[in-house]
Amino acid sequence: MNRRLVLQTAALGGAGALAATLASPAAAAVRPRPAAPPPLGSADVRAADGAALACTDWGSGPPVVFVSSWAMPSRMWQAQVAALSQAGLRCVAFDRRGHGRSPDPGRGYDMDTLAADLAAVLDQLDLRGVTLVGHSMGCAEAIRYLARDDAGRVKRAVLLAPAAPYLTRTADNPFGLPPEAHDQIRAAWTRDFPRWVADNARPFYTPETSAEAVAYGAQMLLECPLPVVLACNRALTATDLRADCAKVAVPTRVIHGDMDASAPLEMTGRRVAALIPGAELVVLKGAPHGLFTTHAEAVNQHILAAARA
Repeated sequence: MNRRLVLQTAALGGAGALAATLASPAAAAVRPRPAAPPPLGSADVRAADGAALACTDWGSGPPVVFVSSWAMPSRMWQAQVAALSQAGLRCVAFDRRGHGRSPDPGRGYDMDTLAADLAAVLDQLDLRGVTLVGHSMGCAEAIRYLARDDAGRVKRAVLLAPAAPYLTRTADNPFGLPPEAHDQIRAAWTRDFPRWVADNARPFYTPETSAEAVAYGAQMLLECPLPVVLACNRALTATDLRADCAKVAVPTRVIHGDMDASAPLEMTGRRVAALIPGAELVVLKGAPHGLFTTHAEAVNQHILAAARA
């Protein structure tokens, strides 16, 4: 639904309409009950296989589309959406299938389908001149989309701490972990995912990050259903994006922290920047994987500059 129609629909109704209905029982008996309007600032997108994707849409101006981290809902972008929507940008953030307000369809957790979901958001909201922003796994989806499906809607990309180009060690890829190591991590999640999150939440942030912010981030992770957590990680670790990176044809800025314990700079961000033609690498000193929270002001300035370029 067009976001302006959403706002107009929410404004309809009132005491006069209610009084007219109560005064005419016969009319009320045959008149269909109106559907409840969607929440303000939200729109639903339908993926190619029918999966529902919940979106939030704030502000007006050049559009910025946010693609979330592994196992995280679109709420993770609240520091970006709050600041950038006030700075004259239209901020669209969607919940990946099975995340946040998007139902789990029990299928579609492969990189091609997830990239097609991103395409559905851009197409159905008819967004053009987009600055595409991803974080971690969201960068992988953005890269796959830009390499295969972009119909000229994206103007430029900002990739934050990309979990790419290939996270599994192979004969021609000395970076990443051996396949059995990924299996062991997923087995630990199956045994006790909350314990793993608790043990690994603090390194995602800086020592100065408040305990409340760390707990909030951990809670967002724990809201994701475990089967979805596992399926998305399998897709992420199994997907080789090296050839995709070479096909990205829009100006791209890669922003990575030199204290990233989840996706180390030399294994991921620096390689992505080297593989994407003409990409710019920005290294934030002291930034961890959760730089969208810990270094929100710097991240927001980079996104704003990209969107206005």
